Amino acid sequence: MRNPADTLAVGGYRLGWSAVRRLPGRAAYGLFDRIADVTVARDGAGVRRLRANYARVRPELDADALDALVRAGMRSYLRYYCDAFRLPDRSRAEIAAAVRMVDDAALRAELAAGRPVLCFLGHMGNWDLAGAFGTVELGHVITVAERLRPEEVYAEFLAFRESLGMTILPLTGGADVFAELRALLRGPVIVPLLADRDLTARGIEVELCGHPSRMAAGPAALALASRAALFPVSVHYEPVPGSSWQHRSVVTVHERVAVPDGGTARAKAEAMTQACADALGGAIREHTEDWHMMQRVFLDELVEVAA
Repeated sequence: MRNPADTLAVGGYRLGWSAVRRLPGRAAYGLFDRIADVTVARDGAGVRRLRANYARVRPELDADALDALVRAGMRSYLRYYCDAFRLPDRSRAEIAAAVRMVDDAALRAELAAGRPVLCFLGHMGNWDLAGAFGTVELGHVITVAERLRPEEVYAEFLAFRESLGMTILPLTGGADVFAELRALLRGPVIVPLLADRDLTARGIEVELCGHPSRMAAGPAALALASRAALFPVSVHYEPVPGSSWQHRSVVTVHERVAVPDGGTARAKAEAMTQACADALGGAIREHTEDWHMMQRVFLDELVEVAA
């Protein structure tokens, strides 16, 4: 039997999915901006965590500037959900127009040569829209999704993403996800993986924006096991006045991560993951408001909590 909280979550999700799609674009995004502002004013745990993370990566900001950044960050985060609710009604042409790719020549060359590519992503911008764009413009997209609670919400998010043409593997509760991904890395497929927060406690310690953090080992390990090219990829929003989207997603493909010549497999994975952290760290500092990180991510803070 579903508990009351799960019932409310499923009902709210379905209401949002149907109602927001019926609103004109300007009204829908304006509504989500107001929700974001109210959320910031209430200063709940998620907002406080967002502020703490932003303060770490932008230590030069004074209190007023940090408050303005948190407000912009929450608006960006809610924009992601408004986009997600409205995405099923978008045509292929609209999806293609809603994304601007930057420095993607090397990635496209790998696909054109019939080879798979791995993308190391952070929780930045609209990664679902980037995935949809990939299926429209680049090739078959295969990725991994964290299970959500309640299960019905996870199932509907899964169905939505699969309806865009993606293949989605569950992070937990299924088969060995690493083995599945390795088996699927054949031909010109794109495997984007959200990896800026380790969800398995088996991650790799890196320095992110000058602070110790832990990122997922999977992308680098898969690149080593499959010899697929590994690219850090960042996503941020840019305003497009007058468009139905209000904002466009800018997907930047950073320089391909080189495989070190020597060392153990673990040492190579550590060096490659640090290279990804360096690329994402620069993007996070430049587009901080589009980094939707409302969980603890820096290791010294985790140690403080444990103590």
